[in-house]
Amino acid sequence: MSAPEGYFTVVHGSLSLNVPRNIFKGSAAVLDEERANSFYELTRARYPWISRNSFDVMLKKARTEYLRLRDEETGGIYTSRMMASEGDKKGAIAHLRAHLEEDPEDSDAWMELGKLLCATGDTEAGYKAFNEARKHY
Repeated sequence: MSAPEGYFTVVHGSLSLNVPRNIFKGSAAVLDEERANSFYELTRARYPWISRNSFDVMLKKARTEYLRLRDEETGGIYTSRMMASEGDKKGAIAHLRAHLEEDPEDSDAWMELGKLLCATGDTEAGYKAFNEARKHY
């Protein structure tokens, strides 16, 4: 059974929780403390045995899962943009290439790869990626 719209499921021990996506904000998925505290109170009302520490561990798992889902939903673009913004353009390029091995017809990923390659000075490879993207639109 999948999570309702606006939520994703995280398993913590034998407990499965539907975590609201809006508990994280920004491209770095920073925890919104106010929403996290509200979610904690709601969770504690339903499951009073959950300690704050257990909840915090679950939130760390939730952030990891949220980032994974965002990357999956965007065809690798989400993570590659984060990597590039942190200065790891080579890692971002490798991440997109790995995605494109799995889904070689993803035109958006090809366009993003072209932008990154051009930004690193490899314009010839960047233009080839742009041309590949055009084939799949």
